[in-house]
Amino acid sequence: MDSAADILITGGHLLTMDDDDRTIPDGAVAVRGDRIAAVAPAADFENWQIGRTIDARGGIIMPGLVNTHTHAAMTCFRGLADDLPLMTWLNDHIFPAEATLDRDKVAAGTTLACAEMILSGTTCFCDMYLFEDAVATAARRAGMRAVVGEVLFDFPSPAYGPLAEGLRATQDLIDAWREDPLIRVAVEPHSPYLCAPELMQKARDMAEENGCLLVTHLSETQSEVAQIRERYGRTPVGHLAQLGLLSPRLLACHCVVLTEADRALLARYGVKVAHNPESNMKLASGIAPVPELLAAGVCVSLGTDGCSSNNDLDMLLEMDTAAKLHKAASLDPTVMDARTILRMSTIEGARALGLGEVTGSLMPGKQADIIVIDTDKPHLTPMYRPESHLVYAARGSDVCLTMIDGRVVMEGGLLATIDVEKAIHDVRRIAGGIRGSSTAPSAG
Repeated sequence: MDSAADILITGGHLLTMDDDDRTIPDGAVAVRGDRIAAVAPAADFENWQIGRTIDARGGIIMPGLVNTHTHAAMTCFRGLADDLPLMTWLNDHIFPAEATLDRDKVAAGTTLACAEMILSGTTCFCDMYLFEDAVATAARRAGMRAVVGEVLFDFPSPAYGPLAEGLRATQDLIDAWREDPLIRVAVEPHSPYLCAPELMQKARDMAEENGCLLVTHLSETQSEVAQIRERYGRTPVGHLAQLGLLSPRLLACHCVVLTEADRALLARYGVKVAHNPESNMKLASGIAPVPELLAAGVCVSLGTDGCSSNNDLDMLLEMDTAAKLHKAASLDPTVMDARTILRMSTIEGARALGLGEVTGSLMPGKQADIIVIDTDKPHLTPMYRPESHLVYAARGSDVCLTMIDGRVVMEGGLLATIDVEKAIHDVRRIAGGIRGSSTAPSAG
């Protein structure tokens, strides 16, 4: 039994992303059921009984990418309201458009997002949005690993109505998906500026009682920090510290505007951070002090944010942006090196979601979330260092195989779990309705 596997992915440069960043130039990974059975040089599997062999043809074999912050169904709003300040974009365009959503529209937008992510090598994502039961169902049907949570506000939501119903909906979501192998549920108050202290504390208590991740937007813009200072006399990070929300259970998204004291608090309490460089750039929110956070020992992961503020879900492109942005900002070409970026997108992303023992690296016993990058392309030739290629040259379209939980969900650009033509058609139909409403800016 120890020398048998259902699938062997072999013949590629294998990056384990384990604690030693072990690489195997001619490596292979054996998959038995939904788990990794062995990781070793390809020659070590010569006498194994293999059900199916997949030849990586000299490409890169690596863990699937982990997107720690997005709003999947916002594929419906891709390009709806560009080139605007965050609060104008949010209050004048996104919130009105979201008021028209229902469960079916969210399911359609999420399905399209899952197709985009799987095709570009993302195997796990963390979502914050509306009608999250539909997000969970769509992700499960697509075969994706996901952490989902209904966004909570002080004001009524188009998904659940008044706040009390939102807390009830979150508990129902937790209970419904508690035993699922792919879906986990988080408690997700939107932000300190849209959630009263009482709501933030109720969300914390619910997360602790259920052993869930707690996710919120935090310190995304200068205006947000000024607003929270005026309202509570503290920075957003200091405000959450006062409320007792800072803990290793908290995933804080963005963290762009931080004082030195804020950074120290995040490190002291083991808070995880989701860095979203392209969204922060596009909305002119600023540049998060990621090198300083890493130096302080904070676990920093990478996310794309939603399609209306990015405008794609390609983690390989996000990696390239993250590396170059911080080099330019610091005038130091050595910061945010390829190894650091790769870890943020794989094992550190998994740890940020509380899934470090499940996914994020290629190790025996972990779930088989694996991708293969086709390097037989002009823009990836020659290849001296695979890590550099992944961060500075590769793009989502170079992913030729995506496996999640031991199941091949994409091979050679063909999705096994999603009808892509239908997903595109469904979202185009939704966009047609939005285009005809007042939420969409005019083309002229």
